Amino acid sequence: MKLRRDPSKRPPVARVLGGVLIFQLGLAGLLFWGDLDEGLRLPGFGPRAPGLTEPTRPGDQTRRFQPDRARPGGRPMPDTPLPERLTLTVVEGGARVLLEGGIMAGDAERIEKQITALDPQPEGVILNSPGGSVSDALGLGRYLRDAELTTALRSGDICYSACPYLLAAGTSRDVPEDASVGVHQHFFGESTLLPAFVAVEDIQRGQGEVMTYLDQMGIDPLVMQHALVTPPDEIYLLLPEELTRYRFVENTEPS
Repeated sequence: MKLRRDPSKRPPVARVLGGVLIFQLGLAGLLFWGDLDEGLRLPGFGPRAPGLTEPTRPGDQTRRFQPDRARPGGRPMPDTPLPERLTLTVVEGGARVLLEGGIMAGDAERIEKQITALDPQPEGVILNSPGGSVSDALGLGRYLRDAELTTALRSGDICYSACPYLLAAGTSRDVPEDASVGVHQHFFGESTLLPAFVAVEDIQRGQGEVMTYLDQMGIDPLVMQHALVTPPDEIYLLLPEELTRYRFVENTEPS
């Protein structure tokens, strides 16, 4: 006759491992559904964020991530859409370069080579990008800091998703009040359809690298609290006072 083991009498380590496994399977399910719904929001749950055309105010800063359709505050889109890949244009007689478009895999190495080949070397970079590849943004950002370049946005420009990591790299940073900087969750690794422990490991490693990078650039890593709770299909728009609080721009008010 087989004796059935009482589950309550399993060794403590076995119970802990069993609990961890259940947690990982549950998290894997959330990641799976989140991947289907473009983020960690379960389908059918949670209100949809308003469009980018809606004005923001403190506490109401999350908007649908559709920078190709509208600009914040209802500003009209330019006649020419942003390039799909990051494009470099020399401006201001070579004093600065303009980087426009999405940040794709391989763009860091490509743009670094283009900047290095310039004569004279630029003093700064202007950004206008909806973001893209996090690893390329971090790699290019480190290059910009090593080259001691400034970063800036122009009136009406956008800097979303991974683009703020390029903005952070500037030895000085300038963001007009009518420009727009926004953050949200990123995907790390090849796919969220992975065993839970693999997906979580990729996310934790990626977030750790991002927070370390921000700290090295002089940015308060607490800005990530907004990114971590904003799904990839939405964007959290940073108010001017938040750009100052998180040290993207300097406080110019008299003390």
